[in-house]
Amino acid sequence: MPPHLQLLPPGRSDDHFDTTGERGEWFLLRPPPNLPPVPRAFLILFLVLTAALCAQAADPLAELGAFSVFQNANLDKLKSEVTTARGPAMTDGRHLSVQSCYVVPVPPAKALEALQQWDASRHRELKIYVHGDLPGSPTPASFSKLGSAPDNAAVATLAEKTQKGSHDLQISNGEKPLLPAGPGGKGPLPDPVQSFWSNVLSGRAQNFVANGAARQPGYEFTGQEVKSGDELASLLRQQDKIRKQFAGFLGDNGVSGGRGSLKKDLYFELIDVDDEGVLTLGSFSSKAVGSGFQAADVTYYASGGYYAGLTLYQMWPVEVGGQASTLVWRGDMISAASLATLHGMEKLASESAMMKDISKAVRLLKGDMATGR
Repeated sequence: MPPHLQLLPPGRSDDHFDTTGERGEWFLLRPPPNLPPVPRAFLILFLVLTAALCAQAADPLAELGAFSVFQNANLDKLKSEVTTARGPAMTDGRHLSVQSCYVVPVPPAKALEALQQWDASRHRELKIYVHGDLPGSPTPASFSKLGSAPDNAAVATLAEKTQKGSHDLQISNGEKPLLPAGPGGKGPLPDPVQSFWSNVLSGRAQNFVANGAARQPGYEFTGQEVKSGDELASLLRQQDKIRKQFAGFLGDNGVSGGRGSLKKDLYFELIDVDDEGVLTLGSFSSKAVGSGFQAADVTYYASGGYYAGLTLYQMWPVEVGGQASTLVWRGDMISAASLATLHGMEKLASESAMMKDISKAVRLLKGDMATGR
């Protein structure tokens, strides 16, 4: 027992405690002797600070303003439109961040469910050609949907680079021997190409399940020692307020550190990046925080186009126009070699394009939620 706590036996009393209960029912703690009283000023300061923290936790707009770029958000305005803005400047030229916030007219649990179940590949304008959910232990057979890739120029470019063993492919030297011997096969993604990527993707997905993003193999076949786990860590290091806001959550979902303890929804996609087909691996996870949620969608592998990406969400319950709703903050961070070559107006144009793409995706999501798709 700690020395400053003294247990009074039944039947005894002191100046501060009543011990009139029946024998054996009351065990009372005597305050330590000679303990100086807490100064009144300290008590008042403690109460004021506690009240301020509680008020911020109870006020979603105050919490939003404390860690994001949105200092004066308006719930009524956010119900009808998506607000996007550039994130804080990053010191690494190949990194870029954009933040957005909006309101959906459902409680947080339903907003999270809609986000988890949304199939963005239904919208052709988002250029997601194939989306496939993965089991907890992926195998090459888990990527059979690659056989449904469309016959277009972007997919043809991916197939051609794979058959030629192009050094644009972001694979490790250990994955290099798996490359197909050369041209051959039919279809947008010929069988040897599908087989190669199914093996690469399944191996990396298994590695993520076991170790998290930090232990992903590098992209050294490109001639650069780049690892997606390092890129994700660098993105977060340069977003101090966001990192602190999500600190407890990020350690549980495999984004930083080990594999984490949270359940992860794994998936793969074939997408268009600058008119070229790119294969990606991602993981979605969420955690209840107070009366809302935090969520993360991490792209821990990309075959080209960019190194890694991370989208974080914070959801708070709010009431707008008398209706139970959810205030959503979304933060998108990406690392790409091409960004490092952009300066001035070119960099601003890239940020603007990213903001437009995110706004478009959120509007489509809100539209699907409204129609029950």
